[in-house]
Amino acid sequence: MDVIAIVTSVLSLVAGVGIFLIACSMMSSNLEALGSRKLKSLFSKASKSKLLGVGVGAATTAVIQSSSATSVMVIGFVNAGIMTLAQAATVIFGANIGTTITGQIVALGLFGENTISTSVIFAAFAGVGAFILAFAKKDKLRKIGGITAGFGMLFVGLSMMSGAMAYFSELGEVKSFLAMFKNPFLLVLLGAVFTAVVQSSSVMTSMAITMVVTGLISLNQGIYLTMGSNVGTCVTALIAGLTSTVNAKRTALIHLFFNVGGVAVFMLIGLFMGFGGVDFGYLFGAMFPNAPQIQLSMFHTIFNVITVLIVLPLTKLLVKLVEKIVPEKKTVQKSPSEPSFRFVEEHMLRTPPLAVQQVKNEIIEMAETAMANFDAACKIVCTLDFGNVEEFRRREKQLDFLHKELIKYIVRLMKEGLNEHDRLYLTTAVRSITDLERVGDYAENIVEYAEKLKAADEKFSETAVVEISRMNALIKKLFGEVMEAYKNVNKKALGEAYVTEDEIDRVTDGMVQNHVARLGGGECTADVGAHYLALSSNGERVADHFINVANTVKPFLKN
Repeated sequence: MDVIAIVTSVLSLVAGVGIFLIACSMMSSNLEALGSRKLKSLFSKASKSKLLGVGVGAATTAVIQSSSATSVMVIGFVNAGIMTLAQAATVIFGANIGTTITGQIVALGLFGENTISTSVIFAAFAGVGAFILAFAKKDKLRKIGGITAGFGMLFVGLSMMSGAMAYFSELGEVKSFLAMFKNPFLLVLLGAVFTAVVQSSSVMTSMAITMVVTGLISLNQGIYLTMGSNVGTCVTALIAGLTSTVNAKRTALIHLFFNVGGVAVFMLIGLFMGFGGVDFGYLFGAMFPNAPQIQLSMFHTIFNVITVLIVLPLTKLLVKLVEKIVPEKKTVQKSPSEPSFRFVEEHMLRTPPLAVQQVKNEIIEMAETAMANFDAACKIVCTLDFGNVEEFRRREKQLDFLHKELIKYIVRLMKEGLNEHDRLYLTTAVRSITDLERVGDYAENIVEYAEKLKAADEKFSETAVVEISRMNALIKKLFGEVMEAYKNVNKKALGEAYVTEDEIDRVTDGMVQNHVARLGGGECTADVGAHYLALSSNGERVADHFINVANTVKPFLKN
């Protein structure tokens, strides 16, 4: 036994696994960034039906090449209250189908004994991608280069793993040792543990395929190792779920039960087949003769598809089961007055494109909160009715919280892999958050004017109240146009917002002139007039801040 050759083969195997993992990461991050808009759109459709949810899960996982990442995304949505448990379950089911794409790609790369190997041909893409990365200036081209290089590196790693295992397959001692592992339960356990350690079922499946192709293990052994990888891939989602809300924990359990349940069903099928002297290896060997790579990759796909077909009709029962296992906490619930995020979630940082979309949703809700407070402030100062002032204070605390914490979140998100569009959006988002917080501050100023008026037993004249109400109505109109422009990057709505903002300027200027006339006629006191002038100025500044938010869409408008 050549010790140097053995050490070299072991190091080659470790290097191959490392390159494979890096390749998966490169493909995942660049595909995710390049297809971020479609990814966001896909998830928004997941709630329409069970089959659509499965399709969304499968498509998303096929794009980002990671069922674990999809599961963590889903947990983030459930944690934020955007997705129900039943919706999350169907997406997770689909993720298991999508993750089989990698196995099919790997199997394709292991063809070509008497000609140029497909693995070598595909590995050449690493060089093509490297050239694109070296010379491309545009962000989109660089992402394409990253995807191409990652795809090629996938096969570089595969070739190294395959070469190392081919050497081991020639050593009788190694084959004899691996032949001892025939117990299906032990093989499933080994597959689960290895997958949990490397945090990638794709690596485990790919290694199993190359081991089968090189004759290091039998097809049946590879099948059970692959089944184990389905269990091991749940670890990432479990870790994410354990640190989240009750519903997020339930989602992680659904993922675990689904994968373990599928393995249990196929283990029972394998047991019954054994009584007839047949096993999965024999069955798939007959179905796809002389192609061991296809035999195992097709088993992986068929196994996951059948598991989904079995479990999909039982989704509601599965949801009820996890609800009983993880009941609602009976402890004192978080006070609704306590500020918190509505859409943004910690675990979404692992999937930057979706995190960016959630930041936008959070900003939209922040804008609605700011507008609600300005509207409430105008009503309070006109009526001197403070019945809803506590709700006003709660919203103000929420605005302050978002101003501080959402910017912190964006700073962390900016460190992740983002495409040029999302990076530019986040840069503008920081300014929008500050603008909206200032709207809240102006609303707070107006409530303070109301408090001073009440304390002095004074109030605005009926004419002044009409003018304030008119200004408030115009600002509401402006807000609607700004939100349409902001949400949908609507050029027409932006133009309408400019027109309304000009009208607000004219109205607030008129308020000042009218006040001077009333002051000269003795209709109001100097103190009341001072509050009125400050209020009209606040209204004009609020309109300016809303226009600032609308202006952030300019870089994204199509000419």
